[in-house]
Amino acid sequence: MDLPILIKTKYIQSPKVNVSYPIVTKLPHPQIEKKINNEIISTLNKMLIEQGYYNENLVEMIGHYEVKTNERGILSLTLLVYSYTGGAHGLTIIQSLTFDVETGKLVELKDLFEPNSQYVKILSEIIEKKIVEWEVPVLEEFKEIRMDQDFYLADHSIVIYFQVYELTPYVYGFPYFPIAIKDIEEIIPVGGPLDKLLPF
Repeated sequence: MDLPILIKTKYIQSPKVNVSYPIVTKLPHPQIEKKINNEIISTLNKMLIEQGYYNENLVEMIGHYEVKTNERGILSLTLLVYSYTGGAHGLTIIQSLTFDVETGKLVELKDLFEPNSQYVKILSEIIEKKIVEWEVPVLEEFKEIRMDQDFYLADHSIVIYFQVYELTPYVYGFPYFPIAIKDIEEIIPVGGPLDKLLPF
């Protein structure tokens, strides 16, 4: 399963809604394919509801997805949904999903690191330095990431990110912090998702 897996785009469309989302196809094991697709659809449904899909004041909703990694048995993608229900501005939320394509397992942040590796502390220290270096305007002093902080995998990096208002003011958008896998190699388990994505 080193090769990219096939992804088709599906749509949810109505006068106020235009959402595209991914579905994986032609996996060797139908039950694994179903497991991955169920997770994608379930996550998207939660996002649509949170963003006011059933709100009678909904003016506009737009959604799309981005595939970040699709190789070496790892699929990492992001779902983005913007909605406007009146007021000063609309709001976008992002959810990322990372799968082990061999098993269909949804990979959580903790799964990427050795048990008891203090990954929260290590990643938080790297991010704290970047906040200072990049002069990121934070709403309050950054202490540390959540154990289940949002992330995706791309370009031999893990990208930790925060929702709008979670760390920075609205105008800043989404703060993304890419961390090279090589830089945290000492806390990565052999054979884990990050190990598979290490540059040769």
